[in-house]
Amino acid sequence: MPGTFTPSTQYLDLPGGRLAFDDTEQGDGAPLVLLPGMLDSRAAYRHLRPLLVAAGHRVITLDLRGFGESSIAWDDYTPAAIATDVLALLDHLGIDRATLVGNSYAGATVVKVAGDAPERVAGIVLVDAFVENPPPNALQRAMFGVMGVLLVHSPAFWGLYHRKMAYPGPKPADFDAYVDGLVAAMRTPGRKQATRGYVRGDSAPNGWTAAVSCPALVLMGTKDPDFPDPELVADRQATALNGRKVMIEGSGHYPMADRPQATADALLPFLAELA
Repeated sequence: MPGTFTPSTQYLDLPGGRLAFDDTEQGDGAPLVLLPGMLDSRAAYRHLRPLLVAAGHRVITLDLRGFGESSIAWDDYTPAAIATDVLALLDHLGIDRATLVGNSYAGATVVKVAGDAPERVAGIVLVDAFVENPPPNALQRAMFGVMGVLLVHSPAFWGLYHRKMAYPGPKPADFDAYVDGLVAAMRTPGRKQATRGYVRGDSAPNGWTAAVSCPALVLMGTKDPDFPDPELVADRQATALNGRKVMIEGSGHYPMADRPQATADALLPFLAELA
């Protein structure tokens, strides 16, 4: 049955390490490559992927450097470095053009790929992404610094963020087990190196959007706690990319998990236009 097939993990070996991904292999139009946010895994899309597959799309989900089933130790965890991984994956799979979807930290990555290799990108989708954010004030900078230290040294803080902030509305049925898995992954020996690499990376670069010419869609949860004004950020992104925005009502930082049907309803018409 469409939407129920669960592809097995595949691996791509690169000079700096090994990347884990899965690929449904069949579908219409440009393949979709889905990138999770930092400190997460490709399972972040576990509730959205079946909806996209059922609609006839080929879906590829990738574990970022250092997390999921990808290897932990890398020299560089920045969005720009991950952009090279995306292009390497497309080459590995023989894909000429794909539509790229990036959540949170990985939003900058899909913008980077679209700007650097426009011939490889049919369109991009930002999901609660850190792109073209308003400059933080002194208080926000201090808070981000404290949060970074806590993430590196206290994996339990990552669980607390998910349970108390990131999902302001209804949670997926598998929520507790999923968050427990995220926290356990951060306690894996050596994982602190990867966590530190993400915390210190520039997750919100400004200016990269100027090089993007492909169609763009901005999805943003109306209750995303990571932004003082989520709609303001979405407006800035859509304007910079000459794209459109869709606010996912009641969603937090992970609409593909807490509002998968609403996310699919916003994403599928965009994909149909690209086709």
